[in-house]
Amino acid sequence: MYKDITVGVVVPCHNEAKNIANVIRKMPDYIDHIYVVDDKSVDDTLQEARNCLAWSPHPITIIEHEVNQGVGGAIVSGYKASIKDEIQAVAVMAGDDQMDPHNLPALLDAVIDGDADYVKGNRYLDHGAWDKIPKIRFFGNAALSLLTKIASGYWHVIDSQTGYTVITHNTLKRLPLDRLWKRYGYPNHILVMLNIYNCVVRDVPVTAVYHENAVSGIRIGRLIPHLSSLLLRWFLWRMWEKYVLRDFHPLVLFYLLSWLMFVIATVLGLRLTILWYFNGVIPQINALAALIAFTNCIQAAFFAMWFDMDYNKHLR
Repeated sequence: MYKDITVGVVVPCHNEAKNIANVIRKMPDYIDHIYVVDDKSVDDTLQEARNCLAWSPHPITIIEHEVNQGVGGAIVSGYKASIKDEIQAVAVMAGDDQMDPHNLPALLDAVIDGDADYVKGNRYLDHGAWDKIPKIRFFGNAALSLLTKIASGYWHVIDSQTGYTVITHNTLKRLPLDRLWKRYGYPNHILVMLNIYNCVVRDVPVTAVYHENAVSGIRIGRLIPHLSSLLLRWFLWRMWEKYVLRDFHPLVLFYLLSWLMFVIATVLGLRLTILWYFNGVIPQINALAALIAFTNCIQAAFFAMWFDMDYNKHLR
């Protein structure tokens, strides 16, 4: 136990035979239960996890997926097991050994002392993050964090892609876990869902860890366009659930106005370009109308974001 609360750790794994034993070995003494979820690995991850049962001082539950579900699906399986065991605080530490267990007390303290429902690590607050994180991932994560701010309503969240998190038992029981996105994009989707349920989310500095055994399956060039489309869908879902069905808010009207002005500005801009290309002239009225529509689009979007930020300020 940690400060009189039970603590569990979900360890999602896919082809982590080289790392899983080291992850288990580093677990702090106060951990009450470890949930190792093998997401249909094709190497010896499952056998290595079973070998840990013989020497680990912690109770370990091994969950085996018959079909690969993705990291989100693996985490959800661990969450469901922890709910049955009534674990009060549940952390996620991936099987790739890139999460420093020395940072775990800070995440747990934010739940215990800060009354947060969900706490996530922030690698960007680590002073050595720029030197440790590969540059393409650094800027890719930064771009996705910006989009996640808009989609989730948690404007204070920076490192949206980190999987080092702690969530409370009561929060897990509130969330419809089966609806969570199961593959890459899970950290973003759960933030959107937490916002819909008005959960308090906090960022805590954690150490950025990268080592030679870690092999990432993420391809930033493919991930950003794909995840951006998902974030747009989840953003629309949040607008509908939170600001239309549950509590109608004028920020929805500002977003609608922004999109309408964007369409008008785009149409007028295309017409302007065509006239200039074929006729060599730029109609002044057309240009002025396009400029006004574009300006209104930006202003309406900024007002909507400001309303969203103000409405959710108590959730940080």
